[in-house]
Amino acid sequence: MAIDNIKANSRIKKLELLLKQVDKIHLREASTILNVSEMTIRRDLASTNSMSLLGGYIVNDAKNSYFLLEQQDKNVVEKMEVGKLASSLIEDGDVIFFDCGTTIASLASQISNKVKFTAICCSINTFMILQEKINCNIILCGGHYSRDNSLVTSIQNYSILDFVCTTKAFIATSGVDKQQGLTCFRFSEAQVKQKAMAKAQKKILIFDHTKFKQVHPAYIGRLDDFDLIVCNKPIPEEFGIPSERIWKR
Repeated sequence: MAIDNIKANSRIKKLELLLKQVDKIHLREASTILNVSEMTIRRDLASTNSMSLLGGYIVNDAKNSYFLLEQQDKNVVEKMEVGKLASSLIEDGDVIFFDCGTTIASLASQISNKVKFTAICCSINTFMILQEKINCNIILCGGHYSRDNSLVTSIQNYSILDFVCTTKAFIATSGVDKQQGLTCFRFSEAQVKQKAMAKAQKKILIFDHTKFKQVHPAYIGRLDDFDLIVCNKPIPEEFGIPSERIWKR
């Protein structure tokens, strides 16, 4: 196979992984993520039947009926930047808890296929990405499935998280505020995050800069609760986070 075809197939695969996380992605954002011209991506799309270009957006053909502008994820580029940084923290032999959310899915999509690790997965979206990683052993959290955030929560008094000691836990947050701490939209989601944090040897918080000064109903914890923080932009000095706890590669 020609080198150009190999590169095109690699780009198509990455776009397909992105569209498992969001319903659509703007052509301009895809060009930035893949570091190629918009015309190159147009040529790639012309060679596949799995995706189409509609109104400037790349969509999965199987999901065209669900193509709604109000479902747009406006921070795809930022989340991919965070995911790329966080993925470099994953090592052979790790046992990792993956939280729910599109930032976590962005992380999962950028893990090298060469890394051998075990994933504790509570999100269907992230599971669909991780199951394509040939060296990833997956343990699924069982229970009730929420369509709103693809989260699976236990319906019993205990969960898989009670029995697994993880080397790392990647936790996402929807809000980062100096006074109110870290928050998300749902209390059931916050409870899963807190339990995962309690069992992990190393707690890693990941979020993009748009979460600063956002406050939501469910409390997760504070920045000080985490061993490492991964963000696509510097943490404001007002939060008082030591530089050694901010991950930079």
